[in-house]
Amino acid sequence: MQKLNTAPPWAGALAGLVAGAVALGVAQLAVPLTGQATFPVVAVGDAVVDLSPAPVKEFAISTFGANDKTVLVGGVFVVLALAAALIGVLALRRLAYGIAGMAAFAAVGVLAVLTRPDAQAAGVLPTVLGVTAGALTLTWLLRRSLPLAPRAATAQPEPSTPPGETAGPPERDTREAAGRAGEEGGALSGEPGRAGEPERPAVMRAGEDLRAFDRRRLLTGAAGGIVVAGAAGLLGRELAGRQAVNSARGRLTLPAPATPAKPLPKGADFRINGLSPFITKNQDFYRVDTAIVVPQVDPRAWTLRVHGLVDRPVEITYADLLRMPLTEADVTLTCVSNDVGGPLVGNARWLGVRMADLLRRAGLRSDADMLLSTSADGFTCGTPVDVVMDGRDALFAVAMNGEPLPLEHGFPVRQVVPGLYGYVSATKWVVDIKVTRFDTDQAYWTPRGWAAKAPIKTESRIDLPRAGASLKAGRVTVAGVAWAQHTGIAAVEVRVDGGAWREARLAEVPGPDTWRQWALDWDATPGRHTLQVRATDAAGRTQTEQEAPPMPDGATGWHTITVEVA
Repeated sequence: MQKLNTAPPWAGALAGLVAGAVALGVAQLAVPLTGQATFPVVAVGDAVVDLSPAPVKEFAISTFGANDKTVLVGGVFVVLALAAALIGVLALRRLAYGIAGMAAFAAVGVLAVLTRPDAQAAGVLPTVLGVTAGALTLTWLLRRSLPLAPRAATAQPEPSTPPGETAGPPERDTREAAGRAGEEGGALSGEPGRAGEPERPAVMRAGEDLRAFDRRRLLTGAAGGIVVAGAAGLLGRELAGRQAVNSARGRLTLPAPATPAKPLPKGADFRINGLSPFITKNQDFYRVDTAIVVPQVDPRAWTLRVHGLVDRPVEITYADLLRMPLTEADVTLTCVSNDVGGPLVGNARWLGVRMADLLRRAGLRSDADMLLSTSADGFTCGTPVDVVMDGRDALFAVAMNGEPLPLEHGFPVRQVVPGLYGYVSATKWVVDIKVTRFDTDQAYWTPRGWAAKAPIKTESRIDLPRAGASLKAGRVTVAGVAWAQHTGIAAVEVRVDGGAWREARLAEVPGPDTWRQWALDWDATPGRHTLQVRATDAAGRTQTEQEAPPMPDGATGWHTITVEVA
């Protein structure tokens, strides 16, 4: 049997703590991956609450108030940490002790899970998987930090000395190796030779390995284990949060709109293969935001606060919001980062409460000119008050294309404001509106060099044919989309190889807040050709040829592509 007692106790404690952390991290990750709802630590905490006498519960409530559950779970973590450290120390004596300790961990966790009212047999999987990972980690760390030492002195049967003869002295190198083993090996290798006494070779009993402690290997292994534990725990929490919010989202039944969107006019979509459809599917809609991890906001806990330069600060819940009259509208959103001809634009049918209705409830003061909105992850954007209040369909949106907002598009509530680039209007996961002034507050992107106010510029894009396409000579359909929210598109023109502009045919639209499909038939001749497009909005402004990058307030120029015709 392996004896691992050549390391100091702190090394075993560290190995035990890291193994315990890995066990909890893997268990946290296993909860959403296995479709179970019980994290072992929470189950243990619940069991402690159930088993605690009434006076203990009353003491906890009176002492810690609303934080009693947090203190309890924290206490469970402390106890687990102490137990893990003890298991690691015991494992130095016999690895089997450590494995037995981990098995005890598993037994406690499994028992706590199975005693819950909603217990299912599969609910023990996170506990079992976590403890298994912890046991493997403990074994790996101890074996890594206690590698087999070179057998400088191997147990040899002592030669018998014939009667009457004197045994000769051992060879010099054997004495030196035995002395070194005695100094480094401690109890396993025998006592070091005392001054004036002959040095004796280390004697190893059958079944034992000589192991020397390697501090560096332990510390690097522990660092790796901590990274694994942290990553697994964070990923598990993210997945569990997404699972819970997705479940809440799936149970929602949205009210019918008080003001439905106009029926799409016949001919709103040319239905040309390869042309962007009039309505962009949710899964195809572009996503640009600052959230590294998508915020998981439970609609039951969501509130929106409106404050600042208002007469009556307002705080509204999700249920309150759904009880207000809902408006449905087709609106195209565009990202300011979109290059000319780029993909960061999409059109959807949104359902929500008019922002103006809620702001009127709060009572806007006359000197207010900006709405500083904040998302659940801390992002802010500044929206001009006059744009929101001028009658357009500026919404606190709760649905997108007939279903509750997807998580990545702002569930449970986001802003949708026609005519403004997203960074100054389309806050996702919105939780706070401060009514203020542009000369008082700045939003996230403004100090970073982007314009404080950013109306969308008239733009157009060629979807067909694709840039660099190889075509056959003859009739070719050139098609794309153009947008100028909240003004509308009046005309689109196309030219080939710098020739005369030709006006394209336009699809119908329900209003000025959406993009508009366009198409043109071109008799393509063999050779290399350059195609360009420009749009004119309903106010008579024609898209400028002057090229400019997206920063600070949106890209400009004509979308230009080159194709080969054979």
